[in-house]
Amino acid sequence: MRKARWAAAAAGAVLLVAGCGSEGGSDKAKEGAAPASGSSAPAKAGSSGALDAAAVKKEIEGAATAAGFAEKAGDDVPAALKSCMVSWVADTKKAADSKKSYDDTVAALTKGGWKESRTLDQQISVVKTLDKSGWSMKASHHGKAGAMLMVSFIATDTGPACEKLFQEDLAKNKQ
Repeated sequence: MRKARWAAAAAGAVLLVAGCGSEGGSDKAKEGAAPASGSSAPAKAGSSGALDAAAVKKEIEGAATAAGFAEKAGDDVPAALKSCMVSWVADTKKAADSKKSYDDTVAALTKGGWKESRTLDQQISVVKTLDKSGWSMKASHHGKAGAMLMVSFIATDTGPACEKLFQEDLAKNKQ
């Protein structure tokens, strides 16, 4: 079961790396927004000048906790993908207003150099794509209080080395 979940997550990450988006709803690309490869980052950059996974996690965690979220324990990213993927899921039961905390987290991330490139807003689900220094993040708010509610921030390194690792992980977990 856990393998199947990570195979699905890896498949989603490959789609994220490949730049696939939603085809329906009010999916809107932001005009002129592109990954900021040369932006000054408040977090540590890797040897190639791009952010590393630890820096991305630190930025997400800082923005989310300042906005009122606490991290919910969940499945770890597979060891082979830890340098290419960050997953941060909010414990929505501990946030007074999950939608406000989500909006505040996204605002803090954009203030920190993440560029919003796409938004999908359909009824009770919002997914924003944010890009920075070779990383792409899906910031998601699904559901509403009193029902199923999930808030997550999943970032992937969009470079060719990580794309190869995602493909290998998919092939390994394919059944």
